[in-house]
This record gives sequence, C-alpha cells and structure tokens, in this order.
Amino acid sequence: MSDLVTGEAVVLGLRAAKLPSRGLAIALDLTVQITGLVATTLLLSLLLVDLDGAAVAAVTIGLTVFFLVALPVMIETLTRGRSLGKAALGLRVVRSDGGPVRFRHSLVRGLVGFLEVIVLFGVPAVVCSVVSSDGKRLGDVFAGTLVVRERVPGGSGAAISLPPVNPQLLQAIGGELVALDLSAVPEPLWLAVRQFLGRIGELDRAVAHQMSARLADDLAARTGHPVPYGVHPAAYLGAVLTERQRREWSRAQGYAFQQAQAQQQAHAQQQAQQQAWAPVPPSTPSAPPAPPTPPASGTGFAPPA
Repeated sequence: MSDLVTGEAVVLGLRAAKLPSRGLAIALDLTVQITGLVATTLLLSLLLVDLDGAAVAAVTIGLTVFFLVALPVMIETLTRGRSLGKAALGLRVVRSDGGPVRFRHSLVRGLVGFLEVIVLFGVPAVVCSVVSSDGKRLGDVFAGTLVVRERVPGGSGAAISLPPVNPQLLQAIGGELVALDLSAVPEPLWLAVRQFLGRIGELDRAVAHQMSARLADDLAARTGHPVPYGVHPAAYLGAVLTERQRREWSRAQGYAFQQAQAQQQAHAQQQAQQQAWAPVPPSTPSAPPAPPTPPASGTGFAPPA
C-alpha cells in the first residue's frame, strides 16, 4: 500500500496500482483503440478509393493520432481518470495530492504514453514502474499523477460511513465548535479533510481511523482545541467542516443582505433627487369674483340713494 502525501504532510492513504494490473488495463485499452483504428481505416479505404498515396498517408496518420492519443486523453478527462481498461480493473488516475486529474494532466500522460508505450514498445514504462515505489510510469512522473486502486481485492465491500455521535455529546461540543478560531487552518488542510470525508467509503476501516486521527490532530494543533473525549475523529472532522461551511454561508448571506440594503438606499436617494429636480407646473390665475346679483323684481326692496 502506498500513501499519498499532500503539501501539508497529510497522508491520504490511497492504494497505488502495481505493474500487473496497470499493464492489463493498458492492454485492454490498446486492444479497443487498435480495433477501432483498423476498422475505421478499412472502412475509409473502401469508401475513398480515389485518394492518392499522399492523401491516404495523411488520413492514416490523422486516424492514428486520434485513436491512440486524442481519444484516450478525452476519455480520461471526461471520466476523471477512468479509461475502459481501468474501469474494468477498478483503477483510476489521480493527481499526486489525491485530487482529480484535469485536461493538462491527461494530455501529458497521453503524449508521453504514446512514446513510451507504443513507439518504444512499453520498455521505459515497465522499467520506470518497477523502479518507482508507487508504480509510476514516465507519463505519471511528468504529469504529476498516480494510478490508484478504487476497489481493494479481498475487501468486505461494505462502505464505511461516519460513526454515529451521541446527541447529548454533540450538543455539549456545539458551543466549542461555535467558539473555535478557524482562521489559522490553512486551505490545503481543509482540502485534505474534504477529500478524506468524501472517500471514507473507499478506505479500509483501520486506515480510515488512522487517517482521521492524524487529520484531527493536525486540525487541533491549528485551532488550539483538542478533540473532545468520546468523539470519533472522523465525526469531529465532519462537525468542524460543517461549522466552517455554516460560517461561510452566514457571511455570504450577510454580504447579500448588505448589498440589497445598499441598492434599496441608492434607489431611494435617486427617487428623492428626481422629485427634488422635477419642474413645478405654473399656477393658473384665479377668476375674478362675480358681481353681486340684483334682487329680483317685485320684492319691494329699493337700494339706498
């Protein structure tokens, strides 16, 4: 078993694949690729009978590059490190820190693999895999990758889950979690914790307990608070990670609320300015008072002389 170590000296405990399983996976992949290459070449030769020799050579080179370099790179990138042969044998390509591979890693592995496996008949790959303690070939060395086993032979197959925590104990440590100072915990350690909790179901029970204890000790050294007595280290890691996510969510919600308030205040100020600068319509002159109406005739009233 080979343990992967991150930049923070955190052991990930992934099992490196050895030469026999890797060789069989490569043989399966090459069988499928060469079969597709030959079938496509024969089909095009029947359809394009009018091509001259130079065009046929160009098409053959293009198909060779596609089936033996481009197609494996695309499959490995899209499947996060699993080709057909690796999937059949329970293998996966990961970065040296345990993370998923990207396009640049798969491209380097594909280009170097074409030279060492196909052009040089696999001799450099075999020699490098035998010398390397992790079974790496030259493509893995240049790309910074590693082929690991996802399914351990002879294992029970039962997925390991986080151990249950007593509710009273969890309530008792809730105050400590809220008061923890997580500012001194570096991001690589958080990444290692997330990777471990995400892959705990793929690890042996003893290895998972050993790794969780080591990660919990590293976390306690950064926060200054040891793991509470009676709490499984893996459960404590999950609780602390949840507390960090809760704080990040609270900060994000507070920032969104402040942004909404600032937008409302800016809108209210804009409306007030528009109302202050709005032109006042001119007032219409009032009509003169109407003259007194004379009394009706026949009332017996005469105005004074």
